[in-house]
Amino acid sequence: MTDVSAPDSPAPAAPLLTREQVLRALRLVEREGRQLPPSTVYELLYRSRRYPPRAVAELAYRLAHRDPKIRWPHPAGQPTNTVLEALDFTIVAKRPILAAGSAQDQGQAAEQQAEDLYTGPPLADKVAADSAVAEPAPTYASPPPAAYDEKTALGELFISKEELTAALAGLRRRRALLLQGPPGTGKTFLARRLAWLLLGAQDDSRIELVQFHPSYGYEDFVLGFRPGPDGQFSLVPGVLPLLCQRAALDPERPYFLLIDELNRGNVARIFGELLVLLEPSQRGPAHALRLPYAPPEEPLFYVPENLYVIGTLNLADRSLAPLDYALRRRFAFVTMQPQFSGALQELLHAARVPGPLAAHVAERMAELNQAIADDPDLGPDFAVGHSYFCAPPAAPAEAAVWLRLIFEQEIGPLLADYWREQPATAAAHQRRLLQGL
Repeated sequence: MTDVSAPDSPAPAAPLLTREQVLRALRLVEREGRQLPPSTVYELLYRSRRYPPRAVAELAYRLAHRDPKIRWPHPAGQPTNTVLEALDFTIVAKRPILAAGSAQDQGQAAEQQAEDLYTGPPLADKVAADSAVAEPAPTYASPPPAAYDEKTALGELFISKEELTAALAGLRRRRALLLQGPPGTGKTFLARRLAWLLLGAQDDSRIELVQFHPSYGYEDFVLGFRPGPDGQFSLVPGVLPLLCQRAALDPERPYFLLIDELNRGNVARIFGELLVLLEPSQRGPAHALRLPYAPPEEPLFYVPENLYVIGTLNLADRSLAPLDYALRRRFAFVTMQPQFSGALQELLHAARVPGPLAAHVAERMAELNQAIADDPDLGPDFAVGHSYFCAPPAAPAEAAVWLRLIFEQEIGPLLADYWREQPATAAAHQRRLLQGL
């Protein structure tokens, strides 16, 4: 008997986009304040805000494929709207322009939601009470970032030109740099300025700053499940992949990830795949890896060539474990030391701090740091940095009180912690600092 069973139906085609990919594009638009080309008829309504549907779909499509030039295959209107509506997004007819998040716009959002819930007979088309279109809200462009060069940097940093040149060379060579030193030596201050120097401007839009701590994990930094507004858990990318996506879409310009207090977290656990991909020879799509939580349809993850990482390490924190050697060899290291002469003296002189007080700072702090370095239970990693003295008072007459309070309220408690088992030693050093004020 002839088999007349129907042939197997073809497997359904994979969707062009997922809801999470569209949400990622919407978050990027909100975070960067990105201006999308306006739509003419329809708008995507999400959390009381309105977006052009095709522009959002195309941005999500480019992020998903990591290709800044790929084109969304559907035209504006019903073809694009159908894709987005299938992902549970609301598409509405365009209304007069209102300020995003305003009471009127929220009212329109509530009205649209009420209409979506209506299950009765079709309603007659509503006639607009007023055909006049609201005047568009004014747009305010941010001023362009100020230029930043070596001369400007040397005017506010407490390092020499040779030291600055060496730090930049290490950052360019490894694309990953760690600034280490005692507390108060300006590590975070220098990290941002190294980024500005390679950017050529004080452009913080291409700089992402995070701070590691004991509760910070892989799920925060790379990828993890987080609860959404509907109570369901979904995969949410962390700081690293979002910044890598931005850098990959803008390959001609550098991007920077600044990690403050890097060794306060469990670095090997937080970094995950970044431990391999940080290597200059392992950058780019050719070395992409699949993230552990990523679904099969997600593209592989890689670190683009134009992403630079700058971290800071506080050497005096005894609660921290040392970095493992596998991580250390991914970075170039720059050690920073307290600077109480030279640049600090110039800063105090420019602020009209009396010369004897400025000299007192240099002399007494040098003595204190030498005593700390000679102590077998402490050492040079516990030296006191110069940042305590970088904000002198506006009135020269207040300088003596300002200096005494720093010694009493800031450095004194630090010394008491250093010599916790030897309170007489801490008290003697504090008396020496205050002597003559």
